[in-house]
Amino acid sequence: MKIALMDSGIGLLAAAAAVRRMRPDADLVLSSDPDGLPWGPRTPEDVTERALSVARAAAAHAPDALIVACNTASVHALPALRAELEPAIPVIGTVPAIKPAAASGGPLAIWATPATTGSSYQRGLIREFAARAAVAEVPCPGLADAVQYADGPAIERAVTAAAALTPDDVTDVVLGCTHYELVADRIRAAIGRPVAFHGSADAVAAQALRRIGVTSGGGSGTPGGPGGDLTVILSGREGRLPAQALAYAEAKLLSPVVPVR
Repeated sequence: MKIALMDSGIGLLAAAAAVRRMRPDADLVLSSDPDGLPWGPRTPEDVTERALSVARAAAAHAPDALIVACNTASVHALPALRAELEPAIPVIGTVPAIKPAAASGGPLAIWATPATTGSSYQRGLIREFAARAAVAEVPCPGLADAVQYADGPAIERAVTAAAALTPDDVTDVVLGCTHYELVADRIRAAIGRPVAFHGSADAVAAQALRRIGVTSGGGSGTPGGPGGDLTVILSGREGRLPAQALAYAEAKLLSPVVPVR
């Protein structure tokens, strides 16, 4: 069994770690685009073009499923990716976890990139899943880039600024960018009180396994121990996990890298 994940950068680590926890025996293919990141400021057409290139590089390794571990790519490129790859390779998109956050009934905050905050896409999800909830949209300028480069001081500044914009009464926080899940502990500390966090990593990992008809918990590997192979593709080239990725616990769940052949 082989699961591919794609993103502009290392935001895919959260979903990759979720797959590894659920199926330690699964081979993983991580395809990202360091030459083209960030994707957020790009036009929808540019995002689609780059996402297709990254997906094709992953598809060349014949995965059983492809997780689009990127909100921006899911918004703009998911139809094109599915049109090209399905039904041979199921494509699983990433949607901010607004629906489960709203189910609690309390006020919620959505932390997202400035491009996503206030967008018609996010407002549509709010109308569909959280119309009866008090929702605060919290822009997080610079946070995704800071996480991408493991820039501790920049992460601290961005998280502190976003926490200051988060209303004191929220009970749930949606992490609306896959990069943010890598620093959930720092976000929790900055908010400074108990809140429920809602990311997308576990949900998309479970959906990928469902799409290929397997259950979690199989295989002889154990999280953090020997498991399936890991292949890393960087803008179509063979590579290894960037040094910055190793700053995050999620990377430590992944097996030694197998070079692309």
